[in-house]
Amino acid sequence: MMFSVPAIFILGYGTDFNPVLLTFGAIAGAFLGIGFIIPLRKQMIDYERLTYPGGVAVATILKSPGAGIHKAMLLIGGALASGGLHAISQANGVDNFDLGSLIGMPGYMNGVWYLSLLTIGVGYIAGKGGVAFIIGGFVCYWILAPTLSGLELFPVDPASGEVTSEPDALRLLLFRPVGIGMLIGGAVAGVAMAFPMIVSAVRSMQNAAKSEAAMSRDEMPIKLLYGAILGAAVLLATMAVLSTEKMGLGRGLLMAVVGTLWIWIAGVILSEAIGRTNWSPLSGMTLIAVTILILISSGLGDTKAAIVSAVMVGAAACVAMSQATDLMLDLKTGYLVGATPRKQQLGQFIGAWLGPIVVMALIFVLHEAYVLGSEKLPAPQGQALASMVNGIMGGDVPGQKYLAGAGLGALLSIFQPGLGITVGLGFYLPFNIVLTYSIGTVLRVILDQKLGQSHAENVGIPVAAGFIVGEALVGVGYAISMILKAV
Repeated sequence: MMFSVPAIFILGYGTDFNPVLLTFGAIAGAFLGIGFIIPLRKQMIDYERLTYPGGVAVATILKSPGAGIHKAMLLIGGALASGGLHAISQANGVDNFDLGSLIGMPGYMNGVWYLSLLTIGVGYIAGKGGVAFIIGGFVCYWILAPTLSGLELFPVDPASGEVTSEPDALRLLLFRPVGIGMLIGGAVAGVAMAFPMIVSAVRSMQNAAKSEAAMSRDEMPIKLLYGAILGAAVLLATMAVLSTEKMGLGRGLLMAVVGTLWIWIAGVILSEAIGRTNWSPLSGMTLIAVTILILISSGLGDTKAAIVSAVMVGAAACVAMSQATDLMLDLKTGYLVGATPRKQQLGQFIGAWLGPIVVMALIFVLHEAYVLGSEKLPAPQGQALASMVNGIMGGDVPGQKYLAGAGLGALLSIFQPGLGITVGLGFYLPFNIVLTYSIGTVLRVILDQKLGQSHAENVGIPVAAGFIVGEALVGVGYAISMILKAV
C-alpha cells in the first residue's frame, strides 16, 4: 500500500477516493494472496527447494540460542556491524560509492556500489542461486550499454528529446521494461512447465482432506482455501464496482477478474524471484497491473475516474502480491525450523486484516505532516507509479519492450526453470544493488569451494543473517522516528 496508494495523492486525487473502501479491498487482496500461494508451497519449497535467503536468515536467528554461543555471537556481531554502517550512511546521506568514476569507467557502465552489508548478506545466503541475477545486471551495463554506445543507439529521453546515456535513464527507458517482460514471460513458461506438479499438489490436498491423512493436518483445508479465494474475489469485485460512480457492473467485474488472475500470476513471479535472490520486483508487477486496469477503465471517458479506480484495484492487487511473498518466506522459515504449515497459514489469515488498516491510517498521517511526494517525503515508488500513470494516459506504454522481454524470459525458463525470472530481475533492479549483491554471492561460491559447506553453516550464514537483521532494524527505527515526528 505504501507503494501504490501515495500515487493517488501525488496525482492530486487524494480527496477523490474512498479510503474505507480501499482498505476493505486491500484486506480482500491480502486474503487472495494467501489463498493463491498456499498450493505453491510444496512446488517451491519441497520440490524446487528454493533458497529464500530472508527465510533462512530468520530461521538462523530462531535457532541461534540453541545452536551454541559461537553462532549467536557471530549473528550479533554481524548485526552490530551492519546496523552501524547503515546508521552512519543514513546520518550522512551517503548510500552509494561511485568507484566507476574514480577509475575512469564510462558513465553508462554505472560503476556505483550500494553501501549495504544487508545486500552482501543476502547475496551470500543465496549463493549460486543468485549468479543468474548478477549476470542479468552485468549484461545490461557492461555488455549492452557499451554495445549501444559503439553503435550510437542510445535511447531518446522523452522529457528532453535528446539522446541519453545516463545510467538511470537507460534503466527506466530500456532495461527495466525489458526486465519486467522477462519476469512475466519467465513466470508464464514456468507455470506451464510446473502446472502438472501444481495440480498434483492441489489434488493431494483434496485427497488428504477426504482421507483425513497426515497432510490434511499439516495444510489448510482445501475447502476453506477455496472459500477464502471466492470470498476475497467477491470483495475485490465489490470495491472495483464501487470505486467510482461512473463504474458500471460489467466493467467493474472485468477489472476484478483481471486483477484476481494477475494476483496469481504475479504471486508466482514474486515468490520465484524472492526465493532465488531475496529481491522482489513488486513495483514492476504493480505497474503492469495498473497498466492493464487503466486500459480497462479508460473507457469511462473520465480521466480522474479511470485513474482512481485503476489505482484502487491495483493497490489491492499489490497487497495480495506482497502478502503472497511474505507468506512464502514465513513458510520457508517454518520448513527449516519444523513448524506446521497449517498453523502458519491460519496465522496469516487471522492477522492479514490488520496491516491495511494501520498502513492506510499512517498514509494520511504522513501526508498531513510531510505531504507525499515532497522533498521531506519523496515516496519514490509512488512517484514512479504516478509518472507511469501519466505516461499511460498519454499513450506511452512500452509494449514492444515488454513483449521482447517476455519472449526472452520464456525461452530462458524453458531452457532452465526459473532462469528467465532471475535474469530478468537483474535487468529490472538498479545496478548498484546488483554490484553489491555480487560480493556476497562470489564470496559464498569461493568459500564453499575452499572451506566447504560446513563453514557456511557454522560461520558464514550466521554472520550474513546478522547483516540482514542489523540494517533492517536500523531502517525500521528511522521509519518509526518519522512517524513519531508526524504524530
